[in-house]
Amino acid sequence: MEIKVIAFDADDTLWVNEPYFQNTEKKFCSLLEEFLPQHALSRELLKIEIENLPLYGYGIKGYILSMIEAALKVTDNNLTNEAIEKIIGYGKELLNEPIELLDNVEEVLQALQGPYRIVVATKGDLLDQERKLKKSGLSRYFHHIEIMSEKGEDDYLKLIKHLDILPNEFMMIGNSLKSDVIPVLNIGGHAIHVPYHTTWAHEQVEAKLDHENFRHVEHLKEVLGLMPV
Repeated sequence: MEIKVIAFDADDTLWVNEPYFQNTEKKFCSLLEEFLPQHALSRELLKIEIENLPLYGYGIKGYILSMIEAALKVTDNNLTNEAIEKIIGYGKELLNEPIELLDNVEEVLQALQGPYRIVVATKGDLLDQERKLKKSGLSRYFHHIEIMSEKGEDDYLKLIKHLDILPNEFMMIGNSLKSDVIPVLNIGGHAIHVPYHTTWAHEQVEAKLDHENFRHVEHLKEVLGLMPV
């Protein structure tokens, strides 16, 4: 492999993210359980989130708006001001959650920082992701930080062009086959899948990948056994 740049996803690859959203969703469903059972409300919220992605993008702010919209729909627009305040409060709690690094993150970044240019390539709200990076204490490891509205093939090609490398000199490491692996393989790059125990439903895909540029590891530290350092 002629890898020059290694890109890391952030949420649920470098630090904990999805469990915080799941805890918030439980509180949201409990708030409205008199109107709809939890499983049905969760499905409705997910549907509205996905419909709103072209408008709001990924991140907590869009999630707050989608929760309010879902609450208005299931209550037939009879949502109280108190309930709206609680939903906004859930969102603010999400924005203020501590950054919990996943196991061996700093060890891996330290080992890879010298031989390779290390970048972050993550989806989400710009302000929120910048805040997370600052709180994480990891910024010093990264040559470049790319906060993307989407992670499709064209988005990765744009990033690769900015980094002034060829696709086969780029490796992406992340927990999502849909966003971090498949589009990178499709453009001729390399990808390592590091699964996380919980993944947002919208990012889940059923795929068995057999590709010469693809690797799967169970833990991030195993990456060091695949890359010359």
